Amino acid sequence: MWFANFFVSGSMTMVIPFISLYIDSMGNFSDSYVQTWSGLTFAVTFIAAFIFSPIWGRIGDKYGRKNILIISAFGIGLSVFLMGFATSVWQLFLLRLFMGIVTGFIPMSQAFISVQTPKEVAGKVLGTLQTGSITGALMGPMLGGSLADLFGYSSTFKWVSITIFISGFLVMFGIKELQINIAKDKSDFKSYSSKEVLQHILNKPVLLVVMLLSTLVQIAHFSVQPILSLFVAEIHGPVNIAFFAGLAFSAAGLGNLLMSRRWGKIGDRVGHIKILIILLFMAGIVYFPGAFVTNIWQLVVLRFLLGVSIGGIVPLRIAYIRQEAPLSMQGEVLGYNTSLRFLGNIIGPALGGLIAAAWGFSSVFMITSLLLIASGIIMLVAWYKSEDSPEHAHSFSSR
Repeated sequence: MWFANFFVSGSMTMVIPFISLYIDSMGNFSDSYVQTWSGLTFAVTFIAAFIFSPIWGRIGDKYGRKNILIISAFGIGLSVFLMGFATSVWQLFLLRLFMGIVTGFIPMSQAFISVQTPKEVAGKVLGTLQTGSITGALMGPMLGGSLADLFGYSSTFKWVSITIFISGFLVMFGIKELQINIAKDKSDFKSYSSKEVLQHILNKPVLLVVMLLSTLVQIAHFSVQPILSLFVAEIHGPVNIAFFAGLAFSAAGLGNLLMSRRWGKIGDRVGHIKILIILLFMAGIVYFPGAFVTNIWQLVVLRFLLGVSIGGIVPLRIAYIRQEAPLSMQGEVLGYNTSLRFLGNIIGPALGGLIAAAWGFSSVFMITSLLLIASGIIMLVAWYKSEDSPEHAHSFSSR
């Protein structure tokens, strides 16, 4: 699953750097037309994924997650392959829409591994799995840009689709969906309706806040994405701008890669929510100085520290969901969690662009910092109240 995640994540990020250039090559369009359709083409994948993630999660709970992983891999591979033959913006837009409908390979793989992992080591195992997708995302844009320069845009889409198909075959022939009896509670084997799943989430305030934080954290993480290259140009100048912008992007991914497994392991030992609260405050504090950097290396160091702090947030959230949701509804619960993440992916870049246009680049870092600190406060209050609840006190005394 690690290698499958690596290939899917790497392949999907390979095409991101040149989609706008691909649109521009389809005709003699104005800059505003290209920018508008680039934004729409990016966004439609996340919007479709936002709608369909819980549906795929529910189907996975009922009919097996391996089958959904195979459908997702071959669906993404087919859409990317056909993008290489697109001759109009509408065709590319519709293929990105289809890609969004079947996108969900990585979150479904997290659910697949989660339900076969004992609660006591879920953070470490999910953190390890996450390094596969992070490594792919780090290498993808660099490889994609190089392939596009060598072979052209259309050919790159076709070559990239091959690695996604390989992921599908890895899942098909390389793994078995074992029904390991790691559950002791009858609720883990019960069949739940969608209404019961939503009621379960709403009846657990900490679980609900953990899932809502998925949106806030993604908004914070993606708010700086659309303006980061422009910000690098402002503080460093136009010399080797693509290289240094890539360096700033990759620094966060490297910090994420180095620490995601470690944070998951610490969370297993100390408590997932405790570490999650610490990381939210840490990320907020690290984000703030970005408003005052004067050279590229200061920005790279801060981006690395941001990656270190954000690196544990995803595996800790999923490990906590693994604890709080019965096994037979985990796919659907993680599907809702994925939908909320995609919602953040949609809102974040748009919000960052609007803030930068209104108040300048520095304001994006300040507001994002406050958003992360506010997320930490919300999580702390929800956790503190649940710790003091009579239900928690009763379960503690019985233990």
